[in-house]
Amino acid sequence: MSQSTGPQSLAYTHLIVIRHGETAWNRERRLQGQLDIPLNDTGRAQARALAEALAGEPIDAVYSSDLGRAMQTAAPLAETLGLQVRPERRLRERCYGDLEGMTYAEVAEKRPEDFARWQARVPDYAPPEGESLREFHDRAVEVALYLSRRHPGERIALVAHGGVLDCLYREAAGMTLEAPREHELLNASVNRLRCDTAHLTLLQWADVSHLEALALDEVDRRVS
Repeated sequence: MSQSTGPQSLAYTHLIVIRHGETAWNRERRLQGQLDIPLNDTGRAQARALAEALAGEPIDAVYSSDLGRAMQTAAPLAETLGLQVRPERRLRERCYGDLEGMTYAEVAEKRPEDFARWQARVPDYAPPEGESLREFHDRAVEVALYLSRRHPGERIALVAHGGVLDCLYREAAGMTLEAPREHELLNASVNRLRCDTAHLTLLQWADVSHLEALALDEVDRRVS
């Protein structure tokens, strides 16, 4: 059970929302959607660094999208905390249908109308065989609220995807689905929200301070 700082804190669930570590397709700017793409070497190192950074936190449960890149990110954290990862399908990335597997450039070249609607964030546009932005947003927010209600007064980690993080940020900040994104959605980032079972509140966003040593190591290897 998480420690609380007073009676009022018991009314809230604290969410640590984490984007999965890096994949090869992230580097290629290729749409992963719900395809099961594993972490690359950098992503696996990020997952280990994340686990070390959160090792001292009183986290009561670790939930993860059931896609491999999220589960691989969650596993070291859960092991460090002595917990089991709880797979949650509703934490999956948006389904991009038949656009999945294509790079951004390929979508722009081969499917210009789909690309324009996607980039314009048209809420009710769904790629063929895919999910609309509105459907995706509702799913992501619903599962975050559902899991919060299961853990009143506790602290839980949700390992998910960039799109899920975007939905939760917009919900907490009162942003429309169409508004251009200015907030960051970083691999293996720590993002903190508070939930009172019905509303999300932003506490901290896009913390990657635990990855600084990895960035320095990458620079060292490039110049050596």
